[in-house]
Amino acid sequence: MKDKKMEDKKNVYGVVLAGGVGARMGNVEKPKQFMEVAGKPILVLVLEKFAVHPGFDQVLVLSPKQWIRYTEDLIQKYIPQKDRVIVLEGGDTRNETIMNAIRYLDREELLDEETVIVTHDSVRPFVTHRILEENIQAAKEFGACDTVIPATDTIVQSVSHNIISDIPDRSIMYQGQTPQSFKAKKLKKVYESLTAQEKEILTDACKIFVIKGEEVRLVQGEVSNIKITYPYDLKVAESLIC
Repeated sequence: MKDKKMEDKKNVYGVVLAGGVGARMGNVEKPKQFMEVAGKPILVLVLEKFAVHPGFDQVLVLSPKQWIRYTEDLIQKYIPQKDRVIVLEGGDTRNETIMNAIRYLDREELLDEETVIVTHDSVRPFVTHRILEENIQAAKEFGACDTVIPATDTIVQSVSHNIISDIPDRSIMYQGQTPQSFKAKKLKKVYESLTAQEKEILTDACKIFVIKGEEVRLVQGEVSNIKITYPYDLKVAESLIC
């Protein structure tokens, strides 16, 4: 008879990327993921969504080294499912932060060909259960997926940054959000195959796959799944909660 713990294992891990310092938020005392919306730190609002989702074995939070203890204290204070949440040190870049999560899974002997990670910005507190569920399913089936919404504004390209180079067809343009989800072992393999020059042009994890010609499936996001980047976004977030 199989061990009950093994039977319950889903091989799916939430990975919340809280390694940034939020320079675009202006002169603030703490990284933006720790700023409050409706009386709670933004990171806590994100973790509340992940910690209650039944599809995850664990939720990994990647934090700047100097903020690890602070992050652990927030989890103890706010998250009832605290035993499911693990705080790890982030990397120097977004993708190195994701790799730190994968290395943790490898060290803990939790990494195999079917292991899925659902990576998410620590400052997108309005992710929905439906988006998380569809990411899990798409990553399991296709190996990689990105959450997007159709572009509503015309996209203008300018190589010189002062003269229009091109205006792409808006009907095939999408705005990227998160989560971005992957079979973790494949992501690690593809990332490690990149040259130093290729790593320099990465903007997010999905581009790791795109550079190497690997397919990335689209998952429909939500207009409300905003990223809190600028002071104005804090006001928008407050209005969405109220």
